[in-house]
Amino acid sequence: MSKKEVQRKPEWLKIKLNTNENYTGLKKMMREKNLHTVCEEARCPNIHECWAVRRTATFMILGDVCTRACRFCAVKTGLPTELDWQEPERVADSVELMNLKHAVVTAVARDDLKDGGAAVFAETVRAIRKKNPFTSIEVLPSDMGGVEENLKTLMDARPDILNHNIETVKRLTPRIRARATYERSLEFLRRAKEMQPDIPTKSSIMVGLGETKEELIEAMDDLRANNVDILTLGQYLQPSKKHLEVQKYYHPDEFAELREIALKKGFSHCEAGPLVRSSYHADEQVNSAAKHRQELAEQEAQQA
Repeated sequence: MSKKEVQRKPEWLKIKLNTNENYTGLKKMMREKNLHTVCEEARCPNIHECWAVRRTATFMILGDVCTRACRFCAVKTGLPTELDWQEPERVADSVELMNLKHAVVTAVARDDLKDGGAAVFAETVRAIRKKNPFTSIEVLPSDMGGVEENLKTLMDARPDILNHNIETVKRLTPRIRARATYERSLEFLRRAKEMQPDIPTKSSIMVGLGETKEELIEAMDDLRANNVDILTLGQYLQPSKKHLEVQKYYHPDEFAELREIALKKGFSHCEAGPLVRSSYHADEQVNSAAKHRQELAEQEAQQA
């Protein structure tokens, strides 16, 4: 795409900022606790809605420097700092102060660590649960090198949702994701379900990077074939001129159609829209997944 062909953002991508006391208070607390959020690091378009209105946030542990350099991501890349074993307690304290019903914990990729950061991830889940027994917990890890033992360490901590993003369709994966593979991500999701069948799994796809509708449907089929329960679909937005350009802005009607297709494929919940991100309305997704599990259990009981 030449410079003359760079697309302008459509009207439906304009965001009304809501910088109230909740937003400024949460930002101040994050700095005081020396915590990072993916809301800030990845320049999420929903940060004002989540922080100011819904009073939710996605914590990013294991530092703020990623060992990978994915061409869609604004998180900085380089050599990470040492592990901070006090971080899980600080995250748990913040969840308590924010009185969250649902906490999302993600992390930079730590390919420099043998366990990919699994131990700190698991300890963060346990710390949150100990101080906040009524808070549901969602984790969003990298593929942790595809090592089964690393995934087991995390799943043994029993998060309420295991979220791992395939990010894009199979054909575009080598160009868009650094060091990750489409097949490894699917295997990661499948193994998580095999280890803890009662824990819902979730994945996310960005659109607007040059994929076709047929490829999106194929990706949905691949996720369902690996027993993924929840899907989120959102518009890719270029973080800076160094990152991949947007090839297409999807209309809200196109997102509505994709959502209907996903639900017909058997996903228990699908969040789809121009500003949807992996953690968007995550509190609603965990409730939807629990309801879906209950309905399936009732159906099985009736058939028995």
